[in-house]
Amino acid sequence: MTRAKLDKKPQDVAAMFDGIASRYDLVNDVISLGQDRVWRRAAVNAVDAHSGELVLDLAAGTGTSSESFVRKGARVIACDFSLGMLRAGVERRGGASRGGVTFVAGDALRLPFADETFDAVTISFGLRNVNDAGQALREMRRVTKVGGRLVICEFSHIPVEAVDRIYSTYLMAALPRIAGAVSGRGEAYDYLSESIMAWPTQPELARDLQDAGWSRVAWRNLTLGTVALHRAFREE
Repeated sequence: MTRAKLDKKPQDVAAMFDGIASRYDLVNDVISLGQDRVWRRAAVNAVDAHSGELVLDLAAGTGTSSESFVRKGARVIACDFSLGMLRAGVERRGGASRGGVTFVAGDALRLPFADETFDAVTISFGLRNVNDAGQALREMRRVTKVGGRLVICEFSHIPVEAVDRIYSTYLMAALPRIAGAVSGRGEAYDYLSESIMAWPTQPELARDLQDAGWSRVAWRNLTLGTVALHRAFREE
């Protein structure tokens, strides 16, 4: 498996996720101590999808997060650029378009959808893996209807510096070892730790959203700020 460096070449990142697809959901539960389910529920509530709406779930992986929007009555496009992840999701659901979820291969930098297609766009733990987050944010805005919203759920930084240093020690030392033991792919989680450390703070990401044309940008911290939810709207 090719380890993705922080230049985030798409083929390297895709190959990395292809290699961990079969155990991806299990590893998430283990390394987050089950908190990933709490974070994803918070993202679903922030999107606030309604019956009849069309939601784009980017970096959807195996489609676990997409199922939550269907239960709200929405139709969902589960989009990812890792074919291994998509195959795992299709196999688990028994088809590429079943029960309100349709799997589509696509790159966040060049989304294969027309302008103003979606009522809401969301991405959980995926924007960090894109090699041009600003371009991805502009693409998400392009495919969102006027009046639609964006919700980003992403690893972030604890506001208290001393606590953040302790958390960083865990990220760089313990997390790859634990995840590697479960997945057999420790290199992928070395990258995960490094990419979280290099990710912008909550205010910095809010400014990036505004620079990409999004309005009414706000965020709130989850689990002390180890994860943050950002929400924004397309107003024109």
